[in-house]
Amino acid sequence: MSSSPAIAGILFDKDGTLIRYDESWGPVNREAARIASAGNSALEPVLLAAGGMDAETGKTKADSLFAAGNSAEIAEGFVGAGSPLDASDLTRELDALFLRAAEFSVPVADLPAVFSDLKARGFKLGIASSDNEKAIRRMAESFGITGHVDFIAGYDSGFGTKPQPGMMLAFCKAVGLQPCHVAMVGDNNHDMHMGRAAGAGLNLAVLTGTGTRETLSALADHCLDDITTLSDVIFAPASPNAASAGE
Repeated sequence: MSSSPAIAGILFDKDGTLIRYDESWGPVNREAARIASAGNSALEPVLLAAGGMDAETGKTKADSLFAAGNSAEIAEGFVGAGSPLDASDLTRELDALFLRAAEFSVPVADLPAVFSDLKARGFKLGIASSDNEKAIRRMAESFGITGHVDFIAGYDSGFGTKPQPGMMLAFCKAVGLQPCHVAMVGDNNHDMHMGRAAGAGLNLAVLTGTGTRETLSALADHCLDDITTLSDVIFAPASPNAASAGE
């Protein structure tokens, strides 16, 4: 493995990292706003904007509420932007929506092939997402990667929420690794902050979500087009200015 650090585990974000964000979440975010508007169609674009999504283009801003928040945070944001619903009730409705949506996600690559290859190389693999745990598990089952994953955590799994380090530390405990031997892989700065806070050996950003090279390079050790080149980076010697390189 790479000389510095020796990576033995990889913890993946889900949305924008394993699944393409706009294709997977654009329709879901619109439905979330529709639910939160409680029948007031004029409120829907206001709620989408509060979440960080442009109602016209369907693009979601990096590090926005939709891109980085969990169901409870999105519900609170919607209520703050004018939704008449109770935040707790709306959180439950959003969790149910996100669970249904998991089956229609668009993968960034051939996930079984990627995970099988990484597992064959000896890596411990985990998924840590701001989505609820049931939705993460349904996504993993849908794409046939459950058998390759050693750890799954969502915002409701009891390990805290991003950007706090709890989910990464729980992954390390579950698989018997120190954080310095784990790579954090994500598409937004809340993933990178979690990696930093936990003491991850590598912070690897991917450009398949809402984050950009410009928004991610300050905290990422490398910015990659997608997860298919992870092995190349992990096994390569460390190089200066890697985050701004065009890997």
